[in-house]
This record gives sequence, C-alpha cells and structure tokens, in this order.
Amino acid sequence: MADYIVVASGTSTTQVVRMAEKLKDRLNARGVKQIKIEGAPQGDWVVMDAGDVVVHLFRPEVREFYNIEQMWSMTPVKDGQEDGTQSA
Repeated sequence: MADYIVVASGTSTTQVVRMAEKLKDRLNARGVKQIKIEGAPQGDWVVMDAGDVVVHLFRPEVREFYNIEQMWSMTPVKDGQEDGTQSA
C-alpha cells in the first residue's frame, strides 16, 4: 500500500496524459526514479505509483463512474456489521 493517495482530474485525455508526464518529470527532478505508470496510452485513468504515493488522474466522467473516493473512504461501520451494511 501507499502512505498517500492523490486523486485529481483533467478536462480531457490529453490533459490527463500531460499531467502525468509533468508530474513524473517533477518527481524525477526530486530524486524519485522508480515511478510506474499505467493507463497513459488511453488517458482516461492514469495511475502513477511513486512508492509511498499513488496518484490517480482521471477524466471527470471516468472519475465519477469509478467513484474512487468512496472506495478509499473510511466509512464508519454501522450497527456492528463488519461489511458496513445496516441490519434491519
């Protein structure tokens, strides 16, 4: 896992890809060299693994569809249910 997860959006596939390229350049300049990137050819959802930090870059429609913020949220458990569902 990572210590930090960053989620951001670009307005187009081109912008998402350019954001990933620029971030990689800036991280490289700061000494982070082993950056893994997935999804750049499509540009809808780019994931960058920079070790302790994982960055998700989305087009807005894709970000809304996957709702990754909800997936990684720390939703409190209700009514003693481990899976977060409520009992009737």
